[in-house]
Amino acid sequence: MAEKKENPMREIIIDKVTVNMGVGEPGEPLEKAKKLLETLSESTAVETKARDRNPTFKLRKGLPIGVKTTLRGEGAADFLAKALAAKKKILKESNFDSRGNFSFGVREYIDFPGAKYDPTIGMLGFDVCVTLIRRGERVKRRILKTSKVGNAHLLKKEDGIEFAKSRFDVTVE
Repeated sequence: MAEKKENPMREIIIDKVTVNMGVGEPGEPLEKAKKLLETLSESTAVETKARDRNPTFKLRKGLPIGVKTTLRGEGAADFLAKALAAKKKILKESNFDSRGNFSFGVREYIDFPGAKYDPTIGMLGFDVCVTLIRRGERVKRRILKTSKVGNAHLLKKEDGIEFAKSRFDVTVE
């Protein structure tokens, strides 16, 4: 009897890695964060704007207060491996959501492998959000003939944990 091959549509892949730095104010700190994020991720960073008005923090709607970038493909996997190394490859179970995606923060950018301290920038941290999917997920996003993805094909929290353990050698506490 022939061995049963694993279904390639059940393979879990990284859809995207989103890196976010919140500064809280426009101007020079925002420019420093943008420069740092572009250096670390080797991609273009875009500004994020305040959604609500908050007079306590002197924020008004539309004020740029942070930067983010989205990585896909091999660049995303490489960045994620470095970011997990900065966390010593330890994540908590609470870092994973019900769909297997996970997020974590790096307190100081100098923990990131290959990053050197720059006194003009100071100390900044960043957040990393990882979105996982299975092949075939495109059917719910395509323009023509959109369709639902069945419950059996959706990722669960345990699938995300197992993916992080097997692909990146992560310890989940």
